Order: sequence, then structure tokens, then C-alpha cells
Amino acid sequence: MELEELGIREECGVFGCIASGVWPTELDVPHVITLGLVGLQHRGQESAGIVTSDGESSQAFKVHKGMGLINHIFNADSLKKLYVSNLGIGHTRYSTSGISELQNCQPFVVETLHGKIAVAHNGELTNAIQLRRKLMKHGVGLSTSSDSELITQLLAFTPPLENDDTADWVARIKNLMNETPTSYSLLIMHKDIIYAVRDPYGNRPLCIGRLIPVGDMNGKGKDNSETEGWVVSSESCSFLSIGAEYYREVLPGEIVKISRYDVQTLDVVPRPEGDPSAFCIFEYVYFARPDSIFEGQMVYSVRRRCGQQLAIEAPVEADLVSTVPESATPAALGYAQKCGLPYVEVLCKNRYVGRTFIQPNRRLRQLGVAKKFGVLSDNFKGKRVVIIDDSIVRGNTISPIIKLLRESGAKEVHIRVASPPIRFPCYMGINIPTKEELIANRPEFHDLANYIGADSVVYLSVEGLVSSVQESIKARQENENSLKTHKLHVGKIGHCTACLTGEYPVELEW
Repeated sequence: MELEELGIREECGVFGCIASGVWPTELDVPHVITLGLVGLQHRGQESAGIVTSDGESSQAFKVHKGMGLINHIFNADSLKKLYVSNLGIGHTRYSTSGISELQNCQPFVVETLHGKIAVAHNGELTNAIQLRRKLMKHGVGLSTSSDSELITQLLAFTPPLENDDTADWVARIKNLMNETPTSYSLLIMHKDIIYAVRDPYGNRPLCIGRLIPVGDMNGKGKDNSETEGWVVSSESCSFLSIGAEYYREVLPGEIVKISRYDVQTLDVVPRPEGDPSAFCIFEYVYFARPDSIFEGQMVYSVRRRCGQQLAIEAPVEADLVSTVPESATPAALGYAQKCGLPYVEVLCKNRYVGRTFIQPNRRLRQLGVAKKFGVLSDNFKGKRVVIIDDSIVRGNTISPIIKLLRESGAKEVHIRVASPPIRFPCYMGINIPTKEELIANRPEFHDLANYIGADSVVYLSVEGLVSSVQESIKARQENENSLKTHKLHVGKIGHCTACLTGEYPVELEW
């Protein structure tokens, strides 16, 4: 809840689509991409763009971009600009690097020696300042303040061994990956191909889906269904709404070529010796939709395990368990189940109040905060209530809710937080308040219950969060090892907990 109020959010989402079979296709590629981006709207509400192509010529890109929400930008008239199309990529954005302007809206399009490319980027480069200086020293002019433009310009560089008549995109992408270790998941469109790329640490998500006939979506034989096309997305949550089934994840360091014919791994760029992967753990805690799949497990299931682990670490004498609607609901259900307490709703949300975190600066966010909840006092009057929240960042959002519950008859209000305290800034694509603003770094944290008006407050431990996330992954790996299943090697499994521990997966360059 408080994460939403305070503007802690993912930077953006990417989505691509390519039709299979004979071109020109009957598949409505621009509409598929639009619906895919709607499914990723929670990852960015500031601006969006789509670039499409017929695949015959890299000069024939069709582009539409705008500020605001997907459904406002892409209407029937604007979609007409994107036809006739056989493939395309899209992007929805909330800026963490670069200011809130249309010029920073993605996908970026740039001319190369071998024609135009379009690039969509999710993440934030940890060495963007150095790369910006390096490009400018080479005479490359930059037209935006977004670090995503740096990626586009680096991809335009010609590798030393590339022939003038043939683009070596693997070499170009590997050159980019050598220049910057993290954080990026990329879609690159050139002529009739979409390249899907994830940085070697796998910090940001990326997955592939297979478009199948709508009539086969719920059928037992859908694995044998005709492939109508391929989609690639930051999250799998939008696949069902466009008639796609989850195919697989793009692995850390993997370069995938997606064509009208198939999906092909071109290379996997390794991390430095011994470094674990570093998928952002807050994708599980808050950013992702609960029906998305990461690392072979559903986000909802991980959040529920976090609640169960929190019940083990921080039980309390109480009559019922509830939550502030609605991102912490899976954790609250897990906590209630483990404690043997009933889960009861105590608040109802006014769904037509705008989400305050879509405002791009603090002043507008504060002005946008509205009374969002009704109180279901009959459910808790005279009772001891445990409220599960996804995080307490500053403490000034949960406090009025506790006051509201007490005034409405709650006997006791205990707060349990399904993630550890945020103590450090993120430099890899998440907007987090300054270190000084975080409640965990302030004197009030030592008596937080009194500060926010609760009877008690306990956070989930870092170890508890990591074990909840990795439990299913380790079990699956052990099963695959016992069956000697041959999979692409991705190295040691790990997760980025930098905002919780201050331990960043790479050395930061300033």
C-alpha cells in the first residue's frame, strides 16, 4: 500500500509481437501489442509508444507515441498509423532516468549502417554517466536525457569484424553487454527480426509467449496447436488476454532471435566468475502483477509464502488478519492460514480514485492523495486486528489507516510487514525515496509502533524473504538435477536485495 502512495515503482515495461507463417499476416499486430501494453500498465503510466514494420524494409517503420495511459494514446485512429504490420515492439514508461517528456518516450528509432533499428528498454544503466561521456567523446550527439538512448547508440556502433553488407547483431549486442553489465531487458527490432536480450545478471524480467488459435486456449491439445505468432514481454500476465500461452523465460545474459519461423538462442553472455544472478527481489514483493510467472513460479505463490514465513517469524495474539487492499492480500492469506486465524476484510477501496503514484513529481503526488477507503467496522469492532502490509517506507501512509481502524472500534492494531525495511536507494530502475527519507534510517524506527500508532510492528527478515522466493526454485533445480534434465546453464541463482542490504550486484560507477 505505502509503496503505491510514495511513488516507489518499476521504471517501465516492454512488449513485442511477430506473426508466424505467410506475410502479410492476418494477425492484428498493433492491436496485440496495445493489449499487451495494457497488461503492463502497472509498470509505467507516464508515456507509451509502439513501432511496427512490415518486415520487408527496415526503412518502413511506423511509429506512434504519446503521454499518458495506453488506452488514451492508442485509439482506433492512432492504430491506423501502425498498419500494415507483421511485427512490432512497444513500451510503457515511468521515468527514473530522464525527465518526463515525449522526447524520452520509447521505443527509440535510430539509423544504422544496415538500416533502422527500434529499441525498447526496461531498466537503468549503472554506468550511464560514463557511457554518456564516452559516446560524446566519439562525436555521438544525444537528443534525450534517457539512458535508453545510450543503448540505442551503442547498438549502432559497427563491430571491428563486421562486413559492410551484413550486420552482425550478436557482435553488436555483445559489445553493448561488455560496455554495461546491468540493468536492462531489451527488445531490438531490425527488418523481419525481434531480438530479446537480458543482461547477464537478469536484473529485469523478460519472457516469451506463443500465440495460438483462441479456440485452443483451454483445450487439452494446445501444445500441438498451430503457432500464430510469438510475443515477448516484461511479464507474462498479459498473455491470456491476447490468446498467448507462456513459452519460457529469457535467461540472464541470453540473446534470443525471434522470427516468423521460430525462437532461437544465439548466445548466452556469462557473468564474471562466481557472480550469482541478481533478479530484482522487489518484483516479487510489489512491482509485478500476482498472476505473472518468474523463474518458474507464480508471483502470487511467492507472496503467500512470504506471509506464511512472516507468521513463523512474528506471531501475535489476535482475533483476525486483514490487509490494506490489495497488493498484500496474498501475504495476508498466507499469514492467516499459518496462524490459524480468519482472514477478514476491514477496509474497502474506492477504485475510482486515481492512483497517486502516476504523478511524476512529489508535489503532484501529494496533491493527488485522496481518501481511498471505506471502513467495514462490523467486521472488527472490539477485536484485535493484524494488518499485513507489503512495506512501510516512510510511515506516513499506514498511520492514518491505523487511526481510522481504532476510531472505528478496533481493540488492538498490530502491523506485520511482508518485506524487510528498505534502507538503501536503487540504481537499477526503481524509483526509491532518498536514504534520509526512508523510515528505517531515521530515529523514529527504533520505536516505530509508537510513531505510527500501532500496538506492534514487525517486518519480515531479509533471510525470510529470500527463502520464500528461492524455496520453489531450489526444489525445481534439485528435481532437474536428479532427472539430469539438460537446460541452458545460467550459473548460481541469486536475487538483488540491494535496497534492503546495500549489497549491490555490481560495483557502482560515478
